[in-house]
Amino acid sequence: MRAAIFTGTPELSVEDVTAIEPGPSDVVVRIGASGVCHSDVSASNGTLPIPAPCILGHEGAGIVEWAGSEVTRVKVGDQVIASFVPACGNCFYCLHGQSNLCTMGGEVMFTPRATRGDGSTPAGFTGLGTFADQMTCNQASLVKIETDLPDAQLALIGCGVTTGVGAALNTAKIVPGSTVAVIGCGGVGQAVIQGARIAGASRIFAIDPVELKRKTAEVFGATDLIDPGAGDATAQLMELTGGIGADYAFEVIGLPETIAQAYAMARRGGTAVVVGMPKWDSQVTLPGFQLFYDEKKLLGCVYGSAQVRSDFQRFVDLVETGRLDLGSMVSAEIGLDDVNDAFRAMQSGEVIRSVITHV
Repeated sequence: MRAAIFTGTPELSVEDVTAIEPGPSDVVVRIGASGVCHSDVSASNGTLPIPAPCILGHEGAGIVEWAGSEVTRVKVGDQVIASFVPACGNCFYCLHGQSNLCTMGGEVMFTPRATRGDGSTPAGFTGLGTFADQMTCNQASLVKIETDLPDAQLALIGCGVTTGVGAALNTAKIVPGSTVAVIGCGGVGQAVIQGARIAGASRIFAIDPVELKRKTAEVFGATDLIDPGAGDATAQLMELTGGIGADYAFEVIGLPETIAQAYAMARRGGTAVVVGMPKWDSQVTLPGFQLFYDEKKLLGCVYGSAQVRSDFQRFVDLVETGRLDLGSMVSAEIGLDDVNDAFRAMQSGEVIRSVITHV
């Protein structure tokens, strides 16, 4: 099999590796497509510390080729979407309707999945490793779906779409007629905007310095476009809302300063949602008196607070009925060898999502 491997430097190594024999609870998936997500960039540049070597990629879809003797959730031939947070169904969080916090993540994350030419044995990122033509993972990390949608669109549900749409519908629970601000309009931010539109938001403020992302946000439902390069974004939002602020403000970058900005943009009694992944040791400072006096809610959001075994099919259904647009989120379909170029394109703001496809 071929895979793109993090070896300790930002440039991934695309190479031939030998898959390790799967276990009884494992499943082998032929990857049809894998989205290139910013979390993969964060893993490669040290923002998200992971041990090397590691097969990156955590946003994928494909077909089950083999299933272990203890596998009950899927069978050979099933169409599946990979979930970067497993849903074991047995831990405290799964049993309390919070499978996005499943404790099995640590167990699957460090399982060796292949052998390289130098004898090292990389694991799959988040227990997956979708930057490959084949993937071995635990059955808890897969969700069977029923659809004719192409893998290039289905892959996005595995991370960006579920995180963003879920943040709007599950975490914030946007009320129809509300005003929504979205700071950061990359792939996940565009999904937040779509989720806000689906929820019935009356105004959606898309905030991003990149013109391509602002224009794309308008296609997905943003009613107001704010360029931080044209002046303080919070001041612009306040002017547009008559000094009130937004009912909901989503931070989709992961920086302490933009998290504080989202909190400032939320109106009194409003809600700020942290969707972007901050650096593991970062700290956020907020005004203590306002935290009390303004009665704002500050919410963390892991994986869109999603219950993947129901939400994945739910999002597929939204696509099939024309209410959720995934096709327009795919800026480019590329080969595995182009993954490093896709990283650069993402960081320079040239794309919303590049998707690795295997023809």
